[in-house]
Amino acid sequence: MKQQNPIDEKQTQITPKERLSAMTGAAFLMATSAIGPGFLTQTAVFTEQLLASFAFVILASIILDIGAQMNIWRIIAVSKMRGQEIANAVLPGLGYVVAFFIVLGGLAFNIGNVAGGGLGVNALLGFDPRIGAVMTGVICIIIFSLKEANVAMDKIVRYLGALMILLTTYVMFVSKPPYAEAALRTVVPLEIDFLAIITIVGGTVGGYITFAGGHRLLDAGVSGKENIRHVTNTAISGIVVASIMRFILFLAVLGVVSAGFALNADNPTASVFQIAAGEVGYRIFGLVLWAAGITSVIGAAYTSVSFLTTFHTSIKKHQNYWVIGFIVFSTIVFALIGRPVTLLVLAGAFNGLILPLTLGCIVLAAHRTKIVGDYKHPVWMTVFGALVVVLTAYLGVRTLIIMIPQLF
Repeated sequence: MKQQNPIDEKQTQITPKERLSAMTGAAFLMATSAIGPGFLTQTAVFTEQLLASFAFVILASIILDIGAQMNIWRIIAVSKMRGQEIANAVLPGLGYVVAFFIVLGGLAFNIGNVAGGGLGVNALLGFDPRIGAVMTGVICIIIFSLKEANVAMDKIVRYLGALMILLTTYVMFVSKPPYAEAALRTVVPLEIDFLAIITIVGGTVGGYITFAGGHRLLDAGVSGKENIRHVTNTAISGIVVASIMRFILFLAVLGVVSAGFALNADNPTASVFQIAAGEVGYRIFGLVLWAAGITSVIGAAYTSVSFLTTFHTSIKKHQNYWVIGFIVFSTIVFALIGRPVTLLVLAGAFNGLILPLTLGCIVLAAHRTKIVGDYKHPVWMTVFGALVVVLTAYLGVRTLIIMIPQLF
C-alpha cells in the first residue's frame, strides 16, 4: 500500500472558491452521512426515555464528537494520507483490517440506508418500499455517473441537508416543546445516561462517517499544514450541522411526548411528525426520511470505496464505477431479500469498535514525525482523542457481548 497521495500539484491549483465549495461539501457530506434513518429513530427513542435531559446528552456528545473529528481530520490533512494509510503507517497491515471493517459496516448499513430511502418514498408517495429503494439507488447512480460527480455530490448533500433541517424545524414549532425546560436540562439534567452519550457519539462519528468529509477534503486538495485552519473549521462545521438537526428533532419529539402522547415503537419518528402536524406531517416525515436515506447512501458508498482506493491503482482510477457498484449491490440486496438482519447485527457490533480503532491510530500517528513531519499536534487534542478511544472501546466491547449471542 502506498503511504501518501500525490495531491500536491492539485493543491497548488485549487482556487479559494473551489476550496470553499469543497469545505462546505465536506461538512455536509459528513453531517448527512450521520443523519441517516438510524439517526432519526435513535433521537426519537432517547428523547422519549430521557425527556428534556436528553439535551445534556446532545451537548456532551457534541464536545466528544468535535474532539474525535478534529483529531482525525487534522492528521489526515497534515499527513496527506487516508485513514487506512495512516493505520498502515502506525502498524503494517493494520490498514487492511481498518478498511475491512469500514467497508463491511458501510455495506451493511448502506442496505439499511437504501431501505430508509424506500420507506421514505412509501410515506411520501405511497409507493412500495422496494420501488422507492430502487428509485433512490438509481438517483445515486446517476449522480456518480456524471463527469463532475464530486461537485454534484457536494451540491445534493448541501441542498438535502438544508431541506431536512428546515422541514424538521417546522414540525418542531408546531409540536410546541417546552423550550425553557430543554434549555435548563442542557446544563442541569435530571439524569445522566453515559451509555446514551457514547451511543450518540458512535452514531455521529462512528464507522465510516467521520472519514467522509476528511477524505473528501483530501480528494479536493485541501490538505497540508497551510490548510489546517480550514480543515479544523470544516470539521467543527460538520458536527454543528449534524447537531443542529439532532437538537431540532429532539425538540420536536419532546413537544409530542411532553403533551402526553406515546410514540409508535415500530416507527417512533413517523409518529412524532404525524402527531405534531397530521397527514402533512407524515408526508414531511417521508421526505425527511428519504433525504436522510439518499444522502447516507451517497456518504457510505463514497467513503467505503475511498478506503479501497489505495490497495490497487485500478480502484482509484475507476473510483466512481466502484461507488456505483457498491450502490447497485446494496439496492439489489434490499430489493430482492430485504434487510439481512444477521449481517446488520454483526456489522453493528463490530462498528462499535471501528471508532476506537481508527481514532487510536490517529492519536498515535499524531506524534510520529514519519507521518506528520514537523507538525506539532496540540496536547489537549491528544488527551481528548484518548478519552474518546477509551469510552467508545468500552461501548464497543459491551455491544459485542450483547449482540454476538443474538446471531446463534
